Amino acid sequence: MKVSIIVTVYNREKFIARCLRSCLDQSMNNSDYEIIVVNDGSTDNSEQVINSFGNQIRKISYKKNKGLAYASNAGIKASNSKYVVRIDSDDYVHTDLLKIEYDFIEMNNCDAVSCDYLIVDLKERVISRENAVKKPIACGIMFNKDRLIDIGLYDTEFRLMEDIDLRARFEKKFQIQNLEIPLYRYLMHESNATKNTKNVDRYTKLFKKKHEKK
Repeated sequence: MKVSIIVTVYNREKFIARCLRSCLDQSMNNSDYEIIVVNDGSTDNSEQVINSFGNQIRKISYKKNKGLAYASNAGIKASNSKYVVRIDSDDYVHTDLLKIEYDFIEMNNCDAVSCDYLIVDLKERVISRENAVKKPIACGIMFNKDRLIDIGLYDTEFRLMEDIDLRARFEKKFQIQNLEIPLYRYLMHESNATKNTKNVDRYTKLFKKKHEKK
């Protein structure tokens, strides 16, 4: 097994099927990667949608929501591969994402590799193309799993901005290379977690408090 895709899901019944279809439609041989879906206490029909994919995926389910950091860690720990890549359950990816990132990370012996991305609307129309170095996002990054374990994975104290905290700790020891190819599709919609300004302010303060000590 070369790569594990980790998809965490919390009340994303409208989007999860498209996300998983894009994960299954990869140009990498399907025997070389696995898809681990962590249903983090969804109260809508996400579980039923996930179940419709049968044994094409591996599933972990929690009855109560434990947070994206906890769910992501569970998926990473359950993975059987050298590399892991997180994909948000409301996003989707280009068919060559795994193949291109895997070839790059292997040939260059990298710690991690990210890619540029397109911001799209609900009708899959492109809003903008973004550079992942100038505007980094949490997903579409292929990490060497041992490097993630080395830094302690995601900090479960963060219920938001867990990716920023992880990246800050990761880049103190390792490097994330970037491919200027837009292989990731970031969906902009009214339920994006970062639109909750109260939570953003709360975890920004937590982030500053944690990292100012270092």
